[in-house]
Amino acid sequence: MAAHRDLTVATYNIHKGVGTDRRRDLGRIAAVIAELGADILALQEVDSRIGPRTGLLDLPRLAADAGLSAVPMQGVGTAHGWHGNLLLLRNMQVREVHQMNLPGFEPRGAVITDLTVAGRPLRVVNAHLGLLPASRAAQVRSVLARLDGLAPCPTLLMGDLNEWRNTAQAMRLLAGRFAIAPSAASFPSRYPMLRLDRIMSYGGPVLRDAAPHVSALSRRASDHMPVVARLRITDQY
Repeated sequence: MAAHRDLTVATYNIHKGVGTDRRRDLGRIAAVIAELGADILALQEVDSRIGPRTGLLDLPRLAADAGLSAVPMQGVGTAHGWHGNLLLLRNMQVREVHQMNLPGFEPRGAVITDLTVAGRPLRVVNAHLGLLPASRAAQVRSVLARLDGLAPCPTLLMGDLNEWRNTAQAMRLLAGRFAIAPSAASFPSRYPMLRLDRIMSYGGPVLRDAAPHVSALSRRASDHMPVVARLRITDQY
């Protein structure tokens, strides 16, 4: 029987810490992150967008309280993320980081991080796609092309894809490569109707039990709820 390890993975658009009550409260965001118990957490909108980008989270406190360390970005000044995208990890080795600018009407980006997890390679893509359907399709093509240019590796893709229709071009392109974990709606957090936040994988790892993380705090802390899944890593990939 193959040995395996299960990890908790999650994606969360923190909406720059602004909750459904229109108050910015990063303490609530930190509390929701602690509730998740994630080993790998993809965050979006972690930086301010008016004026120079500035990181909003207390990263040392998150490391101390939640055991999650941020993957450092290059050339971002006082920002935490790349176009607002940041990856938090629990006790994992980072081998390489690729910061991508994505095409489209608005500035968008993705981060591709190569990890060693339980002695096995794992690639994690954290992305926040645009608001226009044509931009989303172009951005997915750009990410897939970049992955094609890298050495093959089991891959996990997470983020706010701003796409709720599985029939949309961006999702059809992703479905040609990834197994998309089914999950309920995560946006807007008070009365979720749209599946904007997605988790998917290919090349070996199996996703299980994907679902929004529903709590009193997660309904208030951001306009998105986090989506959480179990990722099974076996010694056979």
